Amino acid sequence: MTRGRRLLVLRHAKAEPFGDSDHARALTARGRESARDVGRHLREAGLLPDFALVSTATRTRETWAEVADASGVDPARAAFDDALFSGSADVVLDALRGAPPDATTVLFVGHNPIAEYICHFLDDGEGDPAAVSDLLHGFPPAALAVLQFELPWSELAAESGRVVGYYVGRS
Repeated sequence: MTRGRRLLVLRHAKAEPFGDSDHARALTARGRESARDVGRHLREAGLLPDFALVSTATRTRETWAEVADASGVDPARAAFDDALFSGSADVVLDALRGAPPDATTVLFVGHNPIAEYICHFLDDGEGDPAAVSDLLHGFPPAALAVLQFELPWSELAAESGRVVGYYVGRS
């Protein structure tokens, strides 16, 4: 268990290669199972989010629904933001800075390459060496990075936290 605040950065689970639009791509059966695995992992590790910030894409909404169901978290604890679908890292950081001040664990469900970039941008390099090494080897679908912070959400900035965990949902 970490002290302070935790940010859970989750890349959406495996999605179908095509849809009516990129925004409408749904999870595959494998993706649903790996998202459920992430939810079980969060529950078992005591990493249940107080609040989730989720892109409005179908695959991120479905990832959140599976994670919430498998972890036992109330799915209504989420905010869905269109800007998180195609926004820059600055857009995502601004959204994270607006997380409820009383939330101790926030989950961001988004897309690559921004999700992985956020992890590297916020990491101060002093975290768990194995987790950082795993993160450096890639951020596949259903990858989860856990970052620890000792400051308010409103003050998130470069190197203001550290990577303390990494997990990839299994199907």
